[in-house]
Amino acid sequence: MLPGRLAIPLLTGLCLSGAAPPSVAERAQPAEQGADSEEPVAVSASALAALSTPAPVVRRCPPEMVEIDRAFCIDRWEISLFEQGGERRVSPYYHPSHSLALRDQREWENQRGHIGPWSARQVALPELPAWEAEAEFDIRAESRPGVVPNAYLDLASARRACANAGKRLCRHGEWIKACRSESNTRHPYGNQLVAGACNLDAPQHPAPLLHGALGLGHRDPRLNLMEYRGERLLAPTGSHPECRSAWGEDAVMDMVGGLDEWIDDDSGVFLGGFYARDTPHGCQARITVHRPDYYDYSLGARCCESL
Repeated sequence: MLPGRLAIPLLTGLCLSGAAPPSVAERAQPAEQGADSEEPVAVSASALAALSTPAPVVRRCPPEMVEIDRAFCIDRWEISLFEQGGERRVSPYYHPSHSLALRDQREWENQRGHIGPWSARQVALPELPAWEAEAEFDIRAESRPGVVPNAYLDLASARRACANAGKRLCRHGEWIKACRSESNTRHPYGNQLVAGACNLDAPQHPAPLLHGALGLGHRDPRLNLMEYRGERLLAPTGSHPECRSAWGEDAVMDMVGGLDEWIDDDSGVFLGGFYARDTPHGCQARITVHRPDYYDYSLGARCCESL
């Protein structure tokens, strides 16, 4: 072969010599087993499982809150109040301030002996913790299951409690969206009203039981102690498992019934209905007739947090 032809590729040389190039199948044949061949790599079952397991979901809300549409978090349960900077529980049966709690306690210690049927006059007031009666204090909201939520909140108290927890009151649109669930239904659980699913439309109203009239004494600390057939009219948080607004595998509880809930509106708006109100409106239940400084036994809150 001439020196100038040494650079001609082998394949070209084969074609020029009349030899056929190796087929695709021949080129794909594995090397014969021998000292220089590579052994197949064994993959364990655990390694395969790890490869097929989806990455864990990163939780962006605190454990007591539910993430809503990747936009905000909302408390899973209506709020309970604690002393800011401590762990002492604030009574759920009085306004969460030293002065107003004392005023209501003194008023109803006197009034209970003169209003309502004789049997109701024997019902004692719930205890006001001594530390609440001694001096002013600040409050912090927490969201916990299985407890009596704090009622007797005015708008300013609800806002302060959420702010001290590093949260805020929910906006109107946020509250409605969370309540209607991921399925966007009229009630937390669906479009049709289901009697008894939520702590709503109680068989008795506490005011007539205590005072003999529906419109009297709505700041009486005894109202949320009232029972019917051995059960408290105001149920503990989370005790109605069907009253859930589902978001993915999580859910917000008791957004209808339990207590009315303040939202972040300076005009004074609360949503959701409370345990003794007969309302078919579900998540659209709305009260706008009271001033922001109004409070009574039916009024609580829950907090939100932006993402």
